[in-house]
Amino acid sequence: MASASAIRLQIEASLAQRIPCALTPAAKMMRPVAVTGIEALDEVLKGGLPVGAITELIGPECSGRSSVALSFLARVTQAAKVSAWIDVSNALDPASAAAAGVDLARLLWVRCGALRKSVPRASSSFILPDKYLIPAAAKQGLHGGGCRAHPRTETHGLAQAVSGLLGPESIAPRCAEPQRRIQPVRESFEPNQQRASTVARRSSGSIKPWVRMEQALRATDLLMQGGGFSSIVLDLGSLAPEFALRVPLATWFRYRATAEKTHSSLLLLTQSSCAKSSAELSLRLEPGDPLCDETTVFTGIEHQVEVVRRRFTAAAENVVPLRKPPQRANVATWQSRNVWSGRR
Repeated sequence: MASASAIRLQIEASLAQRIPCALTPAAKMMRPVAVTGIEALDEVLKGGLPVGAITELIGPECSGRSSVALSFLARVTQAAKVSAWIDVSNALDPASAAAAGVDLARLLWVRCGALRKSVPRASSSFILPDKYLIPAAAKQGLHGGGCRAHPRTETHGLAQAVSGLLGPESIAPRCAEPQRRIQPVRESFEPNQQRASTVARRSSGSIKPWVRMEQALRATDLLMQGGGFSSIVLDLGSLAPEFALRVPLATWFRYRATAEKTHSSLLLLTQSSCAKSSAELSLRLEPGDPLCDETTVFTGIEHQVEVVRRRFTAAAENVVPLRKPPQRANVATWQSRNVWSGRR
């Protein structure tokens, strides 16, 4: 009677053309890691964040997600590597990034939702000068070559030109130019304060956040497909979970495959888990506790992070112990001190 190993080899040999290694489990891929600069977090993660994979930083606002991302980018840019920060809600402060040790000369800041300077808005937080934007292509006419316009557009303004040549007394024909209907402007009796708040909300992009999110996803796709970036941070932390969960899982799976190909680390800052199984590592951060070493002086914050999901873990040894091994620590805490508090 044939042994189990012989039968296994026969089955794999017969299915080699359709399913290579049908009965052989796939080998685990242990990825290299990059340090975050936070000793307590690097100790729990056994070295740092995985390279060539997606890492999720989950938590509410003011939970320390940006601090961890800036500390990681500081180590990456100091190693003469290029990084990118895709900002959906214009939440990045360059001064704080420089204070954290990030080399701004090696950081690409993509601001989604930026408008042209000519558009009047109440808030100028999303307005960029015209020199930073690509100028619009000149529209060429029927005889200018290139992209041709419709023949009807060639007659626009011809009636005014003919009336100017014949004099003010004569009435020029319309030259088959279609007349446009002028809609009357409706008066609104909205108070000034409420109108100003409405314009400010529209300028900040809070009415349609999925438009800025779509720009961020397209920018992330272009940067990852182009390559050359060691780490990319996609900041969706200011968006509500119902907007971030609209992203299909196929998008995160495509980002995961591209990150493996280009060996770039993608950090996703969100309030809830979005990448699901496409994420190699998921970290959940909680709002920090204030530190008051003095009676009336705020000296810092104590942060806490928990490892929610880790795809692959390195085994310490091949020997399986008889006793149950101790549980691995999944929680890390560290403190961030204010400048005026000094070293302790």
